Amino acid sequence: MSTGKVFLGVLVGAAAGAVLGVLFAPAKGSSVRKKLYKKGESETDSLKEKFNAFVDAVTEKFDKTKGEIEYEEQEIINAEEVEKEIKANKR
Repeated sequence: MSTGKVFLGVLVGAAAGAVLGVLFAPAKGSSVRKKLYKKGESETDSLKEKFNAFVDAVTEKFDKTKGEIEYEEQEIINAEEVEKEIKANKR
């Protein structure tokens, strides 16, 4: 099982537990709704932050890999040019 799936399972379980805990607590309906709304906002903000961090990390790795590929591509082009020059000089 991948780490991402485990993390998502833990996150969903924690959210479900929080919702059930608030729903079964002895409080007025309006109070429960306010708590659920605030908890929902908090969890949404937390999830957005984690998603943005994930996107930033993936983007950074992509840019790094892209740069490495471009460098290697340029090295191949340079090697081909040197090879052509050597062949031209041999004639």
